[in-house]
Amino acid sequence: MDYGGCEYLVPCGKGKYISKNELLLHLKTYNIYYEGQNLQLRHREEEGELIVEGLLNISWGLRRPIRLQMQDDNQRIRPPPSSSSWHSGCNLGAHGSVLKPSTLPDIQVTDAEAMPNTEAPGSGAGAKSQPEETPQLMRTRSDVGVRRRGSSRTPSEQRRIRRHRFSINGHFYNHKTSVFTPAYGSVTNVRINSTMTTPQVLKLLLNKFKIENSAEEFALYIVHTSGEKQKLRASDYPLIARILQGPCEQVSKVFLMEKDQVEEVTYDVAQYIKFEMPVLRSFIQKLEEEEDREVKKLMRKYSILRLMIEQRLEEISEGPTAM
Repeated sequence: MDYGGCEYLVPCGKGKYISKNELLLHLKTYNIYYEGQNLQLRHREEEGELIVEGLLNISWGLRRPIRLQMQDDNQRIRPPPSSSSWHSGCNLGAHGSVLKPSTLPDIQVTDAEAMPNTEAPGSGAGAKSQPEETPQLMRTRSDVGVRRRGSSRTPSEQRRIRRHRFSINGHFYNHKTSVFTPAYGSVTNVRINSTMTTPQVLKLLLNKFKIENSAEEFALYIVHTSGEKQKLRASDYPLIARILQGPCEQVSKVFLMEKDQVEEVTYDVAQYIKFEMPVLRSFIQKLEEEEDREVKKLMRKYSILRLMIEQRLEEISEGPTAM
């Protein structure tokens, strides 16, 4: 393939292509806009294919609650090895007896211990989580070492270490707040490349936040400030669509929305959405007046043509009689 000319086409959807040179021009503009920020995109050529990769901002536009997967607060993790028995490979019990690896003490990360006060403002969380009773572990020399080192960390550092998933605006799994609706318009991002289709990006986003809902429930939309809403098809490539729309999110944004709750809005319709009702009524009145004028014009034209045809028919019918 000729990468130097415009003959090389990059797919951007089913039956839709853009020349490599034109895409690179859009990409250059995109990166200039985000100069010095982590939203700049990189590109490379791999096996005859142009690949663009980087972070894509996605705004939450959900109207219904989502459910987070129950995982972190029931996940059992092993404490790090200390400088005493575990580090040296000897697992000592309470009285110096050797323990098998399968009997090493586990640490249960509980709801109250792992995620204190992590509910996002406005997430609908009610009362604070009640501390759960945890089993007392047999203290060993290694256990003491772990406790001693852990006490030197600040509470925020300890919370960060215990977290095993990204949060949605600070919202982690909690038995009482696992079902919630993300704040409308809040932004997250995912690292993707230009070969990933819309369903792949959706699954990646849901897996990143461990959302239990199926990806089939959602769709990605490009929403313009004018009110235009364009749904990205399953064959579309969201990163390329973002590049072609331009980098400025004050003009357009990529939204995650429910598939059955949002209708597409074309540009022709969107340009009238934000007008007040009196203005829209005046538009309708002018359109009706224009329609009446066009109807009258067609009726006059039809009447003239009809008279001409009738006159011609009369001339034809009178011709043989005159002879």
